[in-house]
Amino acid sequence: MIITTTEKVPNREISEILGVARGSTVRARSIGRDIFAGFKNIIGGEIEEYSKLQAQSREQALHRMKQDAQRLGADAIVNVRMTTSMVMQGASEILAYGTAVRFK
Repeated sequence: MIITTTEKVPNREISEILGVARGSTVRARSIGRDIFAGFKNIIGGEIEEYSKLQAQSREQALHRMKQDAQRLGADAIVNVRMTTSMVMQGASEILAYGTAVRFK
């Protein structure tokens, strides 16, 4: 499965647009991470616990988007974008979406 942020794939011709492929995940912080993040907030620097949580969330959203595209019978997902939104205090959603396409 080709996944790209561009509208086209070099040397491939899109024959069919299958629709929007999407995948999302909602993650919440945990008390353990919040305690360590609080200490980091005092001394400064990267809050690695949250960076890891966000990285895992992005990968899960991309994986779910890919599964959705496979369900549609796609060869690729073009014009991929990601967005995030706060669902409630301490919990956010990451959404990955793009156009599922089939090649000639």
